[in-house]
Parts: sequence; structure tokens; C-alpha cells
Amino acid sequence: MDRVEGLAKLTGAERYVDDLPFPDDALWGMTVRSPAPRGMIRNVRFGDGVDWSAFVVVDHRDIPGRNVVTLMEDDQPVLAAGEVRHVHEPVLLLGHPDRETLRRAVREVEIEVDPKPAILDFTAEPAPGQIQHGEDNVFERLLIEKGDVEAALAGAHRVVEGTYRTGAQEHVYIENQGMAAWIDDDGRLVVKGSLQCPFYVLKAFCTALDMDANDIRIVQAPTGGGFGGKEEYPSMIALHAALLALAAERPVKIVYDRGEDMAATTKRHPSWSRHRTGVDADGRLVAQEIETVLDGGAYVTLSPVVLSRGVIHAAGPYACDNVRIEGRAVLTNAPPHGAFRGFGAPQTIFANERQMDRVAAAIGMDPVEFRRMNLIENGETTATSQVIDDGADRPALLDRAVELSGWREKEAEHAESNRIHPWRRRGIGLAAFHHGAGFTGSGEVILASEIEVAGLEDGRVEIRSANIEMGQGTLTIFTKIAAEALGLDPGDVAIAEPDTSRVPNSGPTVASRTAMVVGKMLERACGDLVERVGLPEDAVGEDVKEAIRAWRAGHPGATPVGRAEYEKPEGVEWDEETYRGDAYSAYAWAFYVAEVEVDLRTYETRVVDFVALQEVGKVLHEALARGQIQGGVVQGIGWGLLEECVWEEGAMVNNQLTNYIIPTADDVPPIRVEFAEAPYAHGPQGAKGLGELPIDGPAAAVANAVARATGTDPCEIPLTPERLMALIEEGVSDVA
Repeated sequence: MDRVEGLAKLTGAERYVDDLPFPDDALWGMTVRSPAPRGMIRNVRFGDGVDWSAFVVVDHRDIPGRNVVTLMEDDQPVLAAGEVRHVHEPVLLLGHPDRETLRRAVREVEIEVDPKPAILDFTAEPAPGQIQHGEDNVFERLLIEKGDVEAALAGAHRVVEGTYRTGAQEHVYIENQGMAAWIDDDGRLVVKGSLQCPFYVLKAFCTALDMDANDIRIVQAPTGGGFGGKEEYPSMIALHAALLALAAERPVKIVYDRGEDMAATTKRHPSWSRHRTGVDADGRLVAQEIETVLDGGAYVTLSPVVLSRGVIHAAGPYACDNVRIEGRAVLTNAPPHGAFRGFGAPQTIFANERQMDRVAAAIGMDPVEFRRMNLIENGETTATSQVIDDGADRPALLDRAVELSGWREKEAEHAESNRIHPWRRRGIGLAAFHHGAGFTGSGEVILASEIEVAGLEDGRVEIRSANIEMGQGTLTIFTKIAAEALGLDPGDVAIAEPDTSRVPNSGPTVASRTAMVVGKMLERACGDLVERVGLPEDAVGEDVKEAIRAWRAGHPGATPVGRAEYEKPEGVEWDEETYRGDAYSAYAWAFYVAEVEVDLRTYETRVVDFVALQEVGKVLHEALARGQIQGGVVQGIGWGLLEECVWEEGAMVNNQLTNYIIPTADDVPPIRVEFAEAPYAHGPQGAKGLGELPIDGPAAAVANAVARATGTDPCEIPLTPERLMALIEEGVSDVA
């Protein structure tokens, strides 16, 4: 079926938040931010050349509730009061009818800060005067243990150590952050904007504005991309728009420009990882000791759950009886890092897959054969002692990826080409990985999500869900699931606008959960609707439409509604205290192969071919699934080679798309996508989660290919020309 919202986007008819019509008396809002990474606000000075009486000015004293952005911990203020903990921290809000006048005015406000010692290196131990969270600035510690690692390392035939770094990454969604706020005709506060999680924003509003949820409407506008960047941050900008609207008693719109968006909002967590890997004489893994540290930035945001997913995936898709993984997320005085596609797994998977290649090289073993020997088989357990028995044939998937890539033929071609060519070096690299779908551990049970399917007057149905479309295809997938469950045409299925006043909380649009978890709930809600209108469970098509019309005729003014709540799959158990058990109810599996060319004159790396093979259960919509894979691969190539955030005193200084380099069409290789299917019983039609998987492996596959092409040992990304030059010309073999 065609993409539901595709025509509106193609023709430009889709109305994003910046396109929303606003009354003549509406205001634009902007934020005045801290110039310092840490310190105490001494004074706020308003310039003399501005008529400040024409502006609405809001500070922390205008917040009617608690001055916190409610999320995992209530530590981040809506507006800084006394202390600032990062550059660009919001201090004041200004509102004015004219956007240009407002921009000039923001530049005329000076926030005077008495500096305090800032932490700018997340791997350094803090001095006593730098402690800002708990006893040691650690937001979260996690430990996974299985077997006896020390004994296994002591008895190993070979132990290989490695240290790895990954940098921050900017989301670069097409549409910047934006929110509009106003009071509707019923006296309710309405905020509409670009967001992923309407009920996250609602929860934050109830706390900071001291309002009842029934007096608030959070509405998702068509959203031009998120990748996690519109998971937690929209609560901040939404509160800012609402505070200005309440103070002015007029509608307010805040839309960041690209520079402000890149400088002030969340990014992928930078990481540091250390591995000690033991193997026996045959090359089998006997021990994996892993330590990983994430830079959380100045406030907790979602760092604990990003760390959680990171450590759970850190040992890779391999069988090993002795594993210890220690993880920490720590405070620095950088803008907070937060959700980003992959959610910690790309960082730890990069480290592990580089380590696997380095271990194979150390014992003189082919990297493909080393992985095949160690891949987890059905009946074996993960690092958290979860038994894998999903029917996927991982060795066969690996062999298929190798075959598709022409690995063996290209190895020979590259050896000859590299021998005779004066400046071009070619190489091929592999990454094997997995990704758990849905919230970790007991997360889905705690969420207690629910969804509704309502019968409309004309016999059509309406899906009521808080899950949103941001380019990934939710509207199309939900329409397809419901249409096929009820035997209807896609045109007979409508999807309600995500509005917290009229849709149930089906959970956030994150964690590769929308199709798998919420889609399964949707199937069951469709069945419940059929039963409510008096039909047998297997009724479909025109019988359903006629029964809906008849039910409504017999119940004037009422609407038949089918409902479903999340049901935990039988046998899934997780111990939050020991971090053992079934971390995810289902994993997707992938094997990616990258072929690169390195120019020894410029030290530029070009990816010339890419094979992406994945097992994701039933593929619900091949065109959308293929697009998700290709987009994730491009994003992963960018993170691995190009996208470097440059920091000075805790601030991103290359916050423009002229010098934060992302892949263009010219940088993208042919991406050959292939799917394998091992249907999952608890996903709609057998589907597993898909959206995050493709970001996990590309950077490692590319780095492994560069290592084979150049004989270097890249252990830090992005692998920019400058870093590669240092590796080649200075002989650097590791990153401490």
C-alpha cells in the first residue's frame, strides 16, 4: 500500500509547526542562554537600546509549579535560577510580535556568571570542587556478571585488550525543534509541536505548571524527523512556549533556527570503552571483560536507560560463558546528551566489533570464521543469561551476507590492487550485531500501554494511539495492520491526531517498539471491536462495517470502541537488581559488510559498496523497511567517518551545517538490503522491531574495512581524514 501521508509531504500540503496559522496578536518566543559552562548567575543586564516594555519577559520566578523538567530525575530546571551547569542553559524567555526585533533583543541581554570549576572531560576524575551530582558525579552505574571472568582470563590461551572512543552525533532532523502554545475556547492550555512522546510532555507540564492533566492538551504536529532528538527535549521547549503564552495571555510560537538547535539540544552520548577478551586455542571466546563510560552532560535526562541498553548489547551476538560488563554514565558541563537512534547500543557495538576483528587478527584467524565460530546458537545464553531460542539461523545469515558482498573475491582483488596502486587502498569489513526491541526488562509492563480502535458512523474505524509519525511510517504500518486484521480497505482506516485529551497512552514512539509492541496491541484491539459490535472473532470486511453502523444506530450518540492493553509474553522474566534474565522479548539480528577505498593523498575514506542483511521477523511493508535500513546505514556511515562535534569550553562550536559534515548523496554507496524472516509470535503478523537496528553496525563495519585496507588500527570515530592521517603517518595503533 502507498504511504498514508506521502502525498501531503510530496506536495507541500503537510503543515508542520512553523506552518501553523496563527492570529495577528500572536508572539514569537526566544530563549536567552548561559554563556558559561558552570557558575552562579550574578546579574541579568538588559541593554539600553531596546524598548523592553514591548516584550514579555519570563524567568524562573514565573514558573507556577516546581522548576524541573520531569523525566527520570527532577534535576534539570526549566529556567536556571541561581546556578548554571552548561553553556546554552536557558535562563530567560522573551516574547515579541516581530521575529527580527526579538532576535536583536536576545543579543542585548547579558547573563553575568561567576564561574565555577567545570568538568569538560568525561573520562577524568572530578576534583572535590567539581562535584555536582551525588558523591562522584556518576548518574548511573550498572553491572552485568556471568560466570567467573578472572579465572577464565587467567586460563585463556590469549588475552587481547583494546580501548575505544566514539564521539557525539547531532540528529540533523530536517525540521528543527518547534512548539506553539495557546489557550483554547474551553480554557485549556494547548501545546502543539514537533515531538515523539506526547505523554512525556504532559507529565512535565503537570509538574512545572502545577496543572491537572485534564486542563492540558499536548498535540503532535506533523514532525519532520526525530531520531530520538524529539523524545525528551520537546518538554523543555514546550514548557518555554507555554510559560510565555500564560504570561502574555496570547498565543506563542518558538521555532529554533539550525544554529540554536545544534548548540542547545541533546546529542548522542560520547563513549569510552575498554575490552579484555580471552580465547582458547581454537579461537572460542572464554571471557569478555568490558568497561564502558558515557558522557551524560550536565543533567540526567535519559542517560541511565541509554547506558542500560549500551551495556546489555556490549558483548555482542556471541556465546561466552564468562562475561563482566561495567557501565557508568557521568556528569560533565556540556549540554545534556540524550536519546538518539540506537540508544547506547551503537557505541558499545562499535567497540565490540572492532575488538572482534582485533582478536581475530591477534590469533591469526579470518574475521568471518572467528565470528561464525562464536555466534550464539539457539539454546545458548546472552551476557544477561537470557536463553536465545527464536529460530533464527545466525551462521546462515552470516554466510549469506558474506556471499552477497563477494567477500572472498574482493579480498583477492583488494590484495592485488593494494599491491600495485600508488595511492588507493581498498578493504572490506564486517559487523555482526543484534538489537532488542521494546523497553528493556520490565519497562513495557511498567508503561502499561493501551490503544483503542473506534467504530465511526459510516462504518470506518479510527485508531486512537499516542504513537506518532515522524517519517518512519507509523501511519502506514498502523493502517496496514488494522486493515488486514479487519479485512477492510486502507481507506476505511483513519488515525486520530495524537492529542493527549482524546487518545490513550500507548507509550512513547521510541525503542523500536511501535510496530512490534503497539502494533500487536492494535491487532487485539481490532478483535475486541469486532466482538463489541456483536460479530464473531473471525468476521471481516463489509460485515464489520455494517455491524458498526448497526451498533451505532442502536446506541445513539455512542461509539463502539475496541481496546487492548500491553500483555507481557509468557516466560519473559527480568531481575532489575541483578540485571539478569530476559532483557528483551525479541532481538533482531544483522550482518553488515562495508567495502571502502582510502585515498592516501588526502586520507579520505569512501564507502563504495554496502550489504545490509537482517532478520527482523515478518517484514510488514518492504518499501518502508528498506528505507529504514538504508537511512540508518547512511546515518551510521556519517557517524563513523564525517560527523564530528567540535567542543570548546563545553560548547559545540561547529553548530552549522557548513562545518558539521553529514553524508551527501555523493557520499552514499549502493546499499544492498536483504531481509530474512523468523516470525515472532508476539509481534503483529510476526514482526519484530526494526527502526534502531541499522544504526548499530555501519560504523564498525566501515572501521574494520579501513583497518584491512590500510593496516592501521582505528579505535576512535569519527575516523576523519585527520585521524586517519595520524594513524598512517605516525603509526598510532590504539587510542588511550
